[in-house]
Amino acid sequence: MNSANFERKRMEAVLHRHGFRFQKKYGQNFLTDPAVLADIVEASGMTKDDFVLEIGPGMGTLTAQLAEAAGGVLAVEIDTKLIPILEEQLADRMNVELMQGDVMKLPLAEILEERAKGRPVRVVANLPYYITTPILMKLLEENIPYTSITVMVQKEVAERMTAGPGSKIYGALSLAVQYYTEPQIHFLLEPRAFFPPPKVESAVITLTRHGTPPVSVRDEKLLFALIRASFNQRRKTLANALANGAGLSLSKEEIAQKIVEQGHPATVRGEALSLEEFARLADGLVNENCR
Repeated sequence: MNSANFERKRMEAVLHRHGFRFQKKYGQNFLTDPAVLADIVEASGMTKDDFVLEIGPGMGTLTAQLAEAAGGVLAVEIDTKLIPILEEQLADRMNVELMQGDVMKLPLAEILEERAKGRPVRVVANLPYYITTPILMKLLEENIPYTSITVMVQKEVAERMTAGPGSKIYGALSLAVQYYTEPQIHFLLEPRAFFPPPKVESAVITLTRHGTPPVSVRDEKLLFALIRASFNQRRKTLANALANGAGLSLSKEEIAQKIVEQGHPATVRGEALSLEEFARLADGLVNENCR
């Protein structure tokens, strides 16, 4: 029996002993291959100087390896029925703190400031696929002191994060991720690497935080309002999409004129613009919108 199969059998025995049942609403798929877990830790760039926030530790198999590599680990688990399992499995890991709660509702910036005590923070997670984007946007947009985010996500989501202009999968998530971080896909995983296996392929991706954003923009909120409006109605021209959904106090004709002034045809769609071009357009619209 190889190590992955052995670990799966061990996990099944522990879950059975605790009477645990998987809950579909939490999107629970536990990694079973120790080699894959080690690869995730390596991909994260973890050192003993780092403090780790792990979202969704499940049974604690990744948590245990993170504890070996990092100075401290805070593991946040939403499922109350997994807490006694985690306490049992991680009893000898003195640098791990378990916290039961919904990461979407927790004041992460405050919690990490208190727990990390000035150490670099790395986020590591096998994210539930149904709520991947909301969790990532919370991490990116809130004032959370992370150095990097290494996550297991659906393969298509990882590809969206790294996509560029002109691609059918390029969108608001691509631009948000690339504004705040440098994304890098490390490797792909088939469903059989998990227990129970999901119905999709997965990918491990690291988002390394920029020291400063790669583009300069006068009004960051306006920039992201333009981006969201552009891709909420991606079949429409950019001028139509912005006129209908960006909250601008400008007519479609005035918006189209600004788009042309930025060097684009009036019929251009949002998916054709790079992050830098969106930033230039936002700067071109900021004064007009305030009149």
